[in-house]
Amino acid sequence: MRTARLFFVVPSLSLAFAFACGGGGSSSPDGGGSSSGAVGDDLGEAGVVPGDAAQAGDAPAGEASASDASAGAAAVQATITSNAACNTLPAFYWEIGDAHGALASGAVGTTYSATTAMNIASASKLVFGAYVVERFKSDLTQMDPSAMRMLSGYTSLNYDSCVLASSVQACLAAGQNGTHTPANDGRFYYDGGHFQNYAVASLGLGPDDDAKLAADIGSQVGTELGLAYSSPQLAAGIRTTPAAYAAFLRKILSGGLAIHDHLGENAVCTLPSACPTAVYSPSPLAWHYSYAHWVEDEPTTGDGAFSSPGAFGFYPWIDATKTYYGILARSVVGGGSYLESATCGRLLRKAFVTGTPQ
Repeated sequence: MRTARLFFVVPSLSLAFAFACGGGGSSSPDGGGSSSGAVGDDLGEAGVVPGDAAQAGDAPAGEASASDASAGAAAVQATITSNAACNTLPAFYWEIGDAHGALASGAVGTTYSATTAMNIASASKLVFGAYVVERFKSDLTQMDPSAMRMLSGYTSLNYDSCVLASSVQACLAAGQNGTHTPANDGRFYYDGGHFQNYAVASLGLGPDDDAKLAADIGSQVGTELGLAYSSPQLAAGIRTTPAAYAAFLRKILSGGLAIHDHLGENAVCTLPSACPTAVYSPSPLAWHYSYAHWVEDEPTTGDGAFSSPGAFGFYPWIDATKTYYGILARSVVGGGSYLESATCGRLLRKAFVTGTPQ
């Protein structure tokens, strides 16, 4: 018997209930180089606002009414119970909401909750993207678009070599992490080295240890988020809770962070088999990559969502309409955790916005 807990909250309604239901390329967590610790992270039909056209008494256009959110939450729970892409995951926390707050959330098992701290690996990338865009929002020509879309040729960073690094610079200097490969210039190669080199060479973050890095990133994305780093890696070093990351996603949705207006902008193709300018992608899907985040626009299963999956299975997203956010949170060291979470998370997104189990 698998235990699933569902917590359902909408602005005009607050209730919670619990019930049991039957369980019915080699890469590091930052996506760069080889690693002895974990496999590369990353990896998804939604974008449709639940419900019919607004009528008198309905929620504002683009927001879920209580009945819509209830139907969406039920569809999510049914999907978790019955779809093999989800019911084979032993434990995780999930949450879906809008700019105002969580609309529904729940957990499979008791391992994870909204307040469970975990290393989120490449889910850190979207935070870095938000930091850079916020810092240069008055003139984005000052931003390095090559580094931000993984086209800069710094493609040799090893995650494990930076876990105990004393600073951002020390991480870049370790091993071959700071190596520039000219053959990869202008070609998509998913690797944390792009961001690490950019942080040292151009952003002045080289001397930062974990605490100072958290303070500097927080100065742009919001100190109220309480983000922390467990290693000084821009692409993969954040340790946080689902609740804190959800607050970050809500801040984007509300327009409180400038990246809201630049999600998906100038995205590049990423899948080598379908893109002559791509060298390496950990995703088997033909997604695109924008400023430190994926665009899930693969022709068959894609819905245009913006996401930043992490190697250990932490999968955050914003839907293509920028109406909803979601998180599927867990921390599992092992190959394929990112893809498992992204696959289930995409189905939960579709279930919620359509009100139909997947």
